[in-house]
Amino acid sequence: MVSDIALYRKYRPKGFEDVLGQDHIIKVIENSIKLKRISHAYLFTGARGTGKTSVARILAREIGCESEDLYEIDAASNRGIDDIREIKESVSASPFKSPYKVYIVDEVHMLTKDAFNALLKTLEEPPAYVVFILATTEVEKLPETVVSRCQVFNFKKPSHSVLREMIINVGKKEGFVIEPASADLISLLSEGSFRDAQGTLQKVLSYSKDKKIILEEVELVTGAPKSELINSFVEALSDGNLEVGLQTISKVVEQNIDVKTFLKLILQRMRFVMLLRLKAGLDADIEKELRKEDFDFLKNLSVKKESKVNSQALLEFLGAYDQIGSSYVPQLPLELALIKICKK
Repeated sequence: MVSDIALYRKYRPKGFEDVLGQDHIIKVIENSIKLKRISHAYLFTGARGTGKTSVARILAREIGCESEDLYEIDAASNRGIDDIREIKESVSASPFKSPYKVYIVDEVHMLTKDAFNALLKTLEEPPAYVVFILATTEVEKLPETVVSRCQVFNFKKPSHSVLREMIINVGKKEGFVIEPASADLISLLSEGSFRDAQGTLQKVLSYSKDKKIILEEVELVTGAPKSELINSFVEALSDGNLEVGLQTISKVVEQNIDVKTFLKLILQRMRFVMLLRLKAGLDADIEKELRKEDFDFLKNLSVKKESKVNSQALLEFLGAYDQIGSSYVPQLPLELALIKICKK
């Protein structure tokens, strides 16, 4: 039975030791708490689902802030000057039972200009017992005057391996065995977000009829292209077979598969082929991330002479990946890249 509670909430980090992939931030904050050097304002920046709000809550708790003295504001919903004035008025009141009153302002970039000005005045001279933790996915939208008054921490997207390990561990805690290839695909599709990875995992676990999650189940639930379709394209590219390559792209479009997701998986396999060809000593690591038939396929492809899967092709497809989002016809950058490589 899969938990009724959303996995991202159930497995939200409870302490600094549970936070993954942000060691550069956690070490600094832990040390500042130990030395009792608490800043009056922190700014957490980074992509969604990287742990900003979780770390903010842990920080609040670690400096002794009780729930009665913790205020969380979603600036996307409370973005006006009146909302900030309420904060300004409440700041003047002492904490109920904690050494600090902590204000976590999420999506702070959504505040209006007037609200920012009001917040700035509060940030300039806050009472000694007040700590602001601002969080944003778009730091470039913040006034420099606000940023300069904060201690800034940039949250990185978790690496592919960190996400994959988290997916396997959460699956295990829920009583499931996640095949490495399945965890690898969920990780790739999550765009570097713990929350998205756990959301996808929850859907897959809810669908599964047994306690073992195989790649085909993840493909079915997420709508990701089947492994055979990806291999067909990579082989066509390797052989310079333009006709088969274009036909494969056409199938992707017909099956309503996201072209960018398809190309992301193509790039992954192209990279694996190159690493296998270079004999970089990574064979065992690559084998862990793939089904046996997929690893064998790529291994055979890596020893092919005159293969068009090379660094130049990889650069061409990386360029196509960046262009897909802005292309009127999503598959066009991929088709053009394929034509360019096959015609050389």
